[in-house]
Parts: sequence; C-alpha cells; structure tokens
Amino acid sequence: MGSIWSRSPIRAPQNQTAKQTAPRSSAHRLAELEKESRRTEAHVASLKKRQANLTMNADEMVRQVRERYEGLRLALDWDEQAVLERLEQEHRESSSRLTRVLQDWSQHLRVVRKHSGTITKLQEGAAMGQQQEVLIEDFSCHKKLNADDEAIRLNEERFQKLLKALGKLSKDLEAQLQRKILLLDSTEVVIDSITSHRQIKVTSGGRSMYVSPKECSAPHHPLQFDQVYCALGSAAITAGQHYWEASVHCCPAWAVGVAYSSLHRKGRDKSAKLGRNRLSWCLEFQDGHLSAWHNDRHVALSTRAGQGAPNKVGVFVNYPKGYVAFYDAEAMKVLQEFSGACSAMFERAHHQFTEPLFPAFRFFKPKDVRSVPDHMRICELSL
Repeated sequence: MGSIWSRSPIRAPQNQTAKQTAPRSSAHRLAELEKESRRTEAHVASLKKRQANLTMNADEMVRQVRERYEGLRLALDWDEQAVLERLEQEHRESSSRLTRVLQDWSQHLRVVRKHSGTITKLQEGAAMGQQQEVLIEDFSCHKKLNADDEAIRLNEERFQKLLKALGKLSKDLEAQLQRKILLLDSTEVVIDSITSHRQIKVTSGGRSMYVSPKECSAPHHPLQFDQVYCALGSAAITAGQHYWEASVHCCPAWAVGVAYSSLHRKGRDKSAKLGRNRLSWCLEFQDGHLSAWHNDRHVALSTRAGQGAPNKVGVFVNYPKGYVAFYDAEAMKVLQEFSGACSAMFERAHHQFTEPLFPAFRFFKPKDVRSVPDHMRICELSL
C-alpha cells in the first residue's frame, strides 16, 4: 500500500496538467481555424471579384471587336452602295439616250410607212386611170445611222476593271484577315550565332545572316554545326502559339523550319539535315523545286504561277497541339501543314512535340561564286 500511495502525488499533477493544457490547445486551434476561415473568405471574395472583372473585361473586348467589325461592314456597305449607284446612274443615262434614239427612229419609221402607203395608193389610182402629178423626191426620207448612237451601251471595259479590282480586294482582305490572326502570335526570333555553322555570319542583332567564304575566328563550340550550313533560333519554344517570317528572296536555295534541340550538329548525314529525320520539319527550295520535309520523306509543292518560290516564308507553331504550318507569307497561302492528322506520307509525324523546338534555317552550298552572298533575314512583324 505504501508503495502505491507513494506514486500517487506524482501522477495527480500530470493528469491535472493535461486537463489544463487541452483547453488551451483547443482554443489555439480554434483561433487558427477562424483565422484561416477569414483568410479563405477574403480569398474567395477576391476570386469572385476577379471572375466578375474577367466577365466584364471579356464583354468589353467583345463590344470593341464587334464595333471594329461593324465599322468594316459599314465601309463595305457604303462602298457597295456607291458602286451600285454609279452603275445605276450609268444605266439611266445610257437608257435615256437610247430612248431618245428609239423615239427618233420610231418617228422615222412612221414617216416611212406613211410615205409607203401614199405611194401605194398613187399606184393603185394610176392603175385605174387616175392621173396625179407627184414628185418622187417628196417621198425621199432616207435616214443615216449615227455612229454615236451605235456607241450607246454600258461600259463593259470599266465593269471588268471593277470586277478585277473587287476580286483583288477580296483576295487581299482574306489574306490580311488570315495574317491578322497569325500576327497575334508573332514571336521575335533571334539567330544563335554561337551554334550556327562557322561560315554563317549573323548580323543585325541576330535578325539577318549570310554565308561567308571564310569561317569565323571564334572558338569551336560543341553544339555548333560543323558540316551542314544550318542555324537555329536562340530561344526555345515549349508552349503556346508562335508565328514568324523569314525573307528568302536573296537566297537561290534554302530550307526554313523547326527542329528539336537534339538535332545532330556534327557530320553531313541525314541526322544533321533539316527534314531528313524525325527531329525536324522544314519547307525547302532547291533546284527550282519547292517541297516539305519530315522524317526523310517529302511532298512536292506547287509554286505561284510565274513567281517561283515564295519571297517570304511564314512559320506557325501550335506547340500543345503538335502542329506546324508553312505559309507563303505574301499571298498568305498555306503551303504545308504537319500535325497528328497529316497524310500517310508523314505517318510518323508526332502527335505532340516531345522536346523544346527551335526555329531552324539552312543554306545550301553555293554551286558558283556569287557577287552577293546568299542571305536570309527575319522579318519585322507588327499589326
């Protein structure tokens, strides 16, 4: 018994302390929960306000866009009305002139018929023995045709010019609308001078490049192209939509496209050439032929009649969808698309991009000495 009671004074204070601590711990936890509740309520209120502002901003954007398109429609409606009124005025003027000519000739026809009837009666009277002196000259009423009257017609030449102008305007407007969509995703491309081939000279702050007969004096870089005349953009594409244009009209043979960073940089085999492997996609012009390449497969493309290769190439990338498209940037014509839904020719094309993409460019070795070196330029884009 003594041993048991000797331990009781020690246990009793411990139990009492636990009972006293529990309320303090609960109160502290309750205070934390109330604080978290207030913080959460404030954040929820902030999110609701942001959602309301988002809706309000979206409504305002829709209003402004509709306003702009309404302005375009009004301009087109006004122009259409003006052109139709001009055509109607021309029709009225020509019709009025022709009506006067018609009245004149109708009057002449009545006179001719009257004279004809008179002469017929005279002939009948002569046959019955009735004699009447009449001068035939009194019935002479020949009317000459007027060349000006023959020229009365609607101006067909002017009408054909109008149709041609409207056709060109429609085509240009369609191209500009397409270009407007792409320019919303315009991306500034800067050429990486460190990894480009040693004979490719990068100028204008990385916006232009040309092939030099001499190699640069900078130290070799492990990621530098050593055989193929290639250059890549300096910034990787890892998300979103991107569009850029390259001027190639001063280059007789070229390739423009995109490539993974894992594209081989050494040697001259297919692993280092744009479009000749699974790591790159490109539009290529060589020996007068335009083609699109990926995975060492290609499809021949038609060029504009009398124009040859495009002067400017547009490249559009939708990274999340694994989609890349090449455009004739002047006509805004899609030349080739690569995606998961592309033709059997490119059945191994990726459904999604698996690595960072880089803008890619390739020169082909000049076949003769040129007074002006082959060069490409990244175009300045603005809405």
